[in-house]
Amino acid sequence: MQLSVVVPTLNGRERLARCLDALADRAPEAEVVVVNGPSVDGTTGMVRDREDVDVLVEIDERNINVARNAGFERTHGGTVAFLNDDLCVERSWYDAVTSRLAGAATAHRASGHGPDLPAVVTGPVHQSTRGGVTTETAERRTIAGRRVSYFDGGNVAFTRAAVDALDGFDEYLLTGGARDAAHRLAGRGYDVEWVPEMCTRREEATVGGGMRQPSLAPDGGEVSRDWHWRYRSLAYRLTKNYGVRPTTLGRIARHAVVDAGGALRDVAGGSSGLSGWFGNGRDVTLGTLSGCKDGFAARLRDRTTERNPRGLSERGDRAVAVYDRR
Repeated sequence: MQLSVVVPTLNGRERLARCLDALADRAPEAEVVVVNGPSVDGTTGMVRDREDVDVLVEIDERNINVARNAGFERTHGGTVAFLNDDLCVERSWYDAVTSRLAGAATAHRASGHGPDLPAVVTGPVHQSTRGGVTTETAERRTIAGRRVSYFDGGNVAFTRAAVDALDGFDEYLLTGGARDAAHRLAGRGYDVEWVPEMCTRREEATVGGGMRQPSLAPDGGEVSRDWHWRYRSLAYRLTKNYGVRPTTLGRIARHAVVDAGGALRDVAGGSSGLSGWFGNGRDVTLGTLSGCKDGFAARLRDRTTERNPRGLSERGDRAVAVYDRR
């Protein structure tokens, strides 16, 4: 079984180099595909000079989900991992991925679904800080009777059949694509397994300028202040996957109440103004309405269990240039 690793990047030459160095050292047998957004920091030249990158795909869109789909299209492995450019794999990472998905990749390829075998594996992201190292734990929720196992979109591996079953990532979303994929995996009955040994490390506490995936902290990982897109993404993926129902609206409302309370505390503490608080409320409202409308339209457009009207199969023009040395 060959493992392919897709690494999306945007203006992250230095951190990408560290990521690729770790892959070359700790996963030398993996096929490596780098997807470069419209970077202006010399990323293209750096990657083309490296002998440990099999494929460089250039795209002109600042969308992490377009990058993931563009990279997947160029992979050959039976298992495909997606890795953020600011993460370095630990020594146990490669064996953890290949050992857990080797049998599943064969079973899924033969029958489309392997009983009692995971289709997706994910693991912790260790964060280096002055006080030591922080990490993550598995996150699961039950929504409308569906058990959803979330995963970090920057440290996850799929069998190829699982990605095909989802038709890739939803390119409507600028944020929250991994959360959306988790809902759709649960809807199709695929298992997501938490593997502690599949660990990566983020050396920098904050990294700016890259193609990161800012998301709603309780429903997407990393904290972002783009309130409009946070709630547009949340409303879209919940409405698309579950329809307009009390469960959907209730989850959105709970998130809004928690975030509004936190923002009010900032106002009381003097770190933000009351006018900003009202402005954020407007962004949340408009984002929620846009997300619900677009999510409902997407649900009507794709009535299959894929729930992905803007997925892999919808277009073939993501790459503007491909450098393939295989």
